[in-house]
Amino acid sequence: MSALGGPRAVVQAVPTAAGVVLDVVIPVHNEETDLGPCVRRLHAHLSEHFPYPFRITVADNASVDDTLKVAEGLAGELPGVEVLHLDAKGRGRALSAAWSASSAPVLAYMDVDLSTDLAALLPLVAPLISGHSDLAIGTRLARTSRVVRGAKREVISRAYNLLLRGALAARFSDAQCGFKAIRADVAGGLLPLIQDTGWFFDTELLVLAQRAGLRIHEVPVDWVDDPDSRVDIVATALADLRGMGRLGRALLTGALPLTELRAQLGRAPLAASPAQVPVGLPRQLVRFAAVGVASTLAYLLLFVATRGTLGAQPANLLALLVTAVANTAANRRLTFGITGRRHAGRHHVQGLLAFVLGLALTSGSLAVLHAVDAAPTRSVELAVLVGANLAATVLRFVLLRLGMHHRRE
Repeated sequence: MSALGGPRAVVQAVPTAAGVVLDVVIPVHNEETDLGPCVRRLHAHLSEHFPYPFRITVADNASVDDTLKVAEGLAGELPGVEVLHLDAKGRGRALSAAWSASSAPVLAYMDVDLSTDLAALLPLVAPLISGHSDLAIGTRLARTSRVVRGAKREVISRAYNLLLRGALAARFSDAQCGFKAIRADVAGGLLPLIQDTGWFFDTELLVLAQRAGLRIHEVPVDWVDDPDSRVDIVATALADLRGMGRLGRALLTGALPLTELRAQLGRAPLAASPAQVPVGLPRQLVRFAAVGVASTLAYLLLFVATRGTLGAQPANLLALLVTAVANTAANRRLTFGITGRRHAGRHHVQGLLAFVLGLALTSGSLAVLHAVDAAPTRSVELAVLVGANLAATVLRFVLLRLGMHHRRE
């Protein structure tokens, strides 16, 4: 494991003749009954379906029953099974110790109840082996996931993840699923910064990874709740809330070395995109379209409201001018991400140029319509104006993007 230092080189976890590629850790506490069936089933699955050398590490944290004895028996029975014993409880403590001691380039863990279908294991770790991703999590909250569990646990899980999104700006979907994997070089940078030794360990790991700019791969899973689970939901929820408060304060006060972490673990910037597909274009198009729809609706409302009083051409001029100014301001902030007053005047001049072109298109369309039909219906007038506005919208996007792209504050 490494400490914070130079930038990380993303490499593939290519198997060697002697070393294992994947180390699956099973943290256990007083699991003498379930441990044997779990390890045998996992070992059989990996032997049959996993194409690289593997290891299964049973991390016994302070069991007081025969769990350690069962684990040692499995290690003697099955090749590639090892045992790690800790004198203190805590899933996070067990994972941190097992991952720190492992020589495998890809590290994973799963709960002893094997609630997650093992068919998801290879999709979980494949992006880490290839170097495409840095962490991987199983998610029970994806649309394609299939989950069997009670309403109480479902509500608690979804509420917790919504709380994470609001309080810590988490972008991952399922922090609590006991089915995760991480690259060993990434673990080396993150583990020394994680304080929690219990159930909040997963969340803290994922939040730090996200803030470090790492890629988190999510795998929809088939998951069946263990009715014999001994997790104290209330105590775990309270501990998680305390962990969120502690981590939130650390993020706000700058107590975590996020800049150094991003420099060490974050991925290098992407190479320049081809000129025909500028960076950010798809997102800009979506936001521009949303602003355009709102502007068109406002334009039509203003036109209809003033048409009877001012006449068609003056009403068109007024509606287009008002919405053009608002449209430029909205696109400047929302579409192109520009804040502050710098270059605001120039941007509005560019917006007014687009306005003039839009006015020419819409006014010209109205003029042609009235030349063909001296008294067109209001619906025909509106239809012609909508078509002209669509053409003007395309011109507006091109002009605004040429003027604003790469000039964000």
